[in-house]
Formats: sequence, structure tokens, C-alpha cells
Amino acid sequence: MKSILFKYMTKFTFLNDEEQQAIAEKILIEEYKKGTVLLRQGDVPTTCYFVLKGCVRQYLIDETGKEVTSNFYTEEQAVSIFNRHQQIKPSAYTFTCLEDCVLVVGDLVAKKDMLDEFSQLESMIRKMVEENNRVPQHQLASYLGITPESLSRIKKRINTHDF
Repeated sequence: MKSILFKYMTKFTFLNDEEQQAIAEKILIEEYKKGTVLLRQGDVPTTCYFVLKGCVRQYLIDETGKEVTSNFYTEEQAVSIFNRHQQIKPSAYTFTCLEDCVLVVGDLVAKKDMLDEFSQLESMIRKMVEENNRVPQHQLASYLGITPESLSRIKKRINTHDF
């Protein structure tokens, strides 16, 4: 799977082969099964993730007990799991794998050091955005702030051009 990371580094940076190899030696790539919870709401994050394959959902449980989806992360996206200014603050969100995933896993302190050493990595991460999300309809509706039934009606109207 590191070959996927090399592809991204070649496409989005001007790092030479030696620099790419140095980065590859410092990173950990892990596979996670669908349903794996990466971080629970209220836990203090110690790691960060970058999606090589799969989809990760970000959500919270509000005061009424309702799940509220706030983001999805797919290939070529960094999973934003921490408050940039207060890394020791408990997470307001839960992050769960919606599919089997292959993720780059990094220590938050080591990530900062690596970004300082290889400044092109930060711009690479910003450039890598995936437009298509593969998510269940009820979670997409939650993300949009509407009911699944409303989303279904909207999709039906769009598909039949009845709007």
C-alpha cells in the first residue's frame, strides 16, 4: 500500500526519491475493518489518519441522543480528528470506518515534526480532495440536516425532473 502513497507524493509534491523513501520509512499503514471505531466522542486523540482506501465517518451524539453526521473522509483525505490549538482536548466527534479501510496512521507529535521536516507534505494533503463520497443515505441525510425520507423525495424529483 505504500506504493499508493508514493503515487500521491509524486503527483502532488516535488520530493525526490530519497525524501519519499525517508517519509515512507517513518509512516505506519494499517488496515481496519468496516465498523472499526478510530476515536470515540470524549476521548483525547493521540493519532491522526490519512485515507488511502475506504471511507471514514465523523459524527457526534447530540444532547437528545441523536447521531449527527458532520463529515466523511475518503481516498486522499486527511481525517481531521483534533483541535489544532488544543490537542489534549477531548474529541467532540466519533470517527468510524464505513468500509474496510487502509489508513496512514500517525502520532500527532510526530506529524508536526514530519510536516516541519518535509513542508511539501502539508500542501500535498491540502491538494488531495475526493469529490465522491460513498455513504449510506441515512448518514448523508444527517450530514445535510434533513430526514432520510426528505432526501429520498429530493432524489426522486431530480431523477424524474419533476422540480
